[in-house]
Amino acid sequence: MVDGKALRAVSHNYPNIMLACWEHVSNIVFKILKASTAEVPTTTWKGNVGSVGFIGEKVITAAIKVLDECLRAISGFKGTEDLLDDKLLDTPFTSDCIRTKKVSSAPLYEQGSPEDIREEAKASQSGSEQWSETIEKHIPLILRHTSAMVRTATITCFAGITSSVFISLVKETQEFIISSVISAALHDEVPSVRSAACRAIGVISCFPHISHSAEILDKFIHAVEINTCDPLVSVRITASWALANICDSLRRCIDDFPFKSSADSNVNSQMMQSLTECALHLTKDGDKIKSNAVRALGNLARFVKYTSSACVHASSDKTGGHGCVANSSHPACLGDSRCLERMVQAFLSCVTTGNVKVQWNVCHALSNLFLNETLNLQDMDWAPSVFSVLLLLLRDSSNFKIRIQAAAALAVPSSFYDYGNSFSDVIQGLEHILENLGSDQISAPSSFKYRVALEKQVKHLNNLHHSSTLDRSDMRFCSWSSLSDTN
Repeated sequence: MVDGKALRAVSHNYPNIMLACWEHVSNIVFKILKASTAEVPTTTWKGNVGSVGFIGEKVITAAIKVLDECLRAISGFKGTEDLLDDKLLDTPFTSDCIRTKKVSSAPLYEQGSPEDIREEAKASQSGSEQWSETIEKHIPLILRHTSAMVRTATITCFAGITSSVFISLVKETQEFIISSVISAALHDEVPSVRSAACRAIGVISCFPHISHSAEILDKFIHAVEINTCDPLVSVRITASWALANICDSLRRCIDDFPFKSSADSNVNSQMMQSLTECALHLTKDGDKIKSNAVRALGNLARFVKYTSSACVHASSDKTGGHGCVANSSHPACLGDSRCLERMVQAFLSCVTTGNVKVQWNVCHALSNLFLNETLNLQDMDWAPSVFSVLLLLLRDSSNFKIRIQAAAALAVPSSFYDYGNSFSDVIQGLEHILENLGSDQISAPSSFKYRVALEKQVKHLNNLHHSSTLDRSDMRFCSWSSLSDTN
């Protein structure tokens, strides 16, 4: 056990040497797994049934964890607890004060540097060989082990695969991984195994190869939604995290292919309705689940094409009742105003009842909502309430990260027309905040950089007051490029 922890620590802290050690690690782990399976037969998705033989489940689990850590090191996995937090770096104003972390397990949506590309290619080549060997040689011995602890460790391995390695695997191996995590999520009786399966789904669903497959996404969504109703909080937390990742992946897929016809789209109205209802339900859960639910709704709110209820019903007659226009150039399906209002009400409720992380995610979700080009923001009855909440957070929140994200959300509308009757309130609120910003108490030295970033963006937003008479085409006051020009 001690040696296992030491090997895992070596794999984690010195990943570059693990390729040279792979053959020894693989052989040792295989001998342990082989010996353990010779002592006791496997079962199909059941809980613990007593002894697992002379080689205890803790020894087997430790061996699997060593194998897992070694695979992650060789594959170039540089994971983080919250994979998609790293993608929030593209939010205006926030990139200067968020620690940059490279997460190889998340999809690459931007062209990396030549050095990054070479590293990815090298890791993909080596990791593919080791992963193929593991799936052929080790995984079959333990995937349906009688011990839930062993099965949990086995499924957790799949959450450590990277996008580049996954794509490099042969189709049969990819299908084996996908079917294994789905089966575990749906059929295993032990909560810890289902939770591990949901985490693996949350990672794999972020891969571009997967986000373009409607069939796989549908299976992932089905498995995750079932687990969001689990009586155990730990399972619901992981399932809600996976749900939010799936919604983020869908949004980015649609951003990459904005003119793909909806008839060939990965996204259909039934899927959107299912995801929305599930996320709305989760906003009534605990804070850890609520924050993921808000993140999911924010992603959906950004790309769903909204229209009036009358238009939805009219289009339903032409599309088999699903409300998705077959000849639309937008890949997302139509959503009615009632659904939108429910989303907004969920955001407003969460921001008043949720913790710091929930409030931050609400601000980010509202940024996504404002970016939806099918909305006439100035005509929405709920818009004044949303602007008031953001101003309140910007003025009174004790957390600088929340205030920064609230300001970022207020910066999204492209014209003063979008603020409607709330424009003067926003201007007055920004002026008041700017006047009192210097009186904020700094509780820790690390908070100083956040206050500097906040002051910078509030000053920039306050330029609205001096630009309020400009033409709409000149009112791109919140453009990230214009902010760069002022630096």
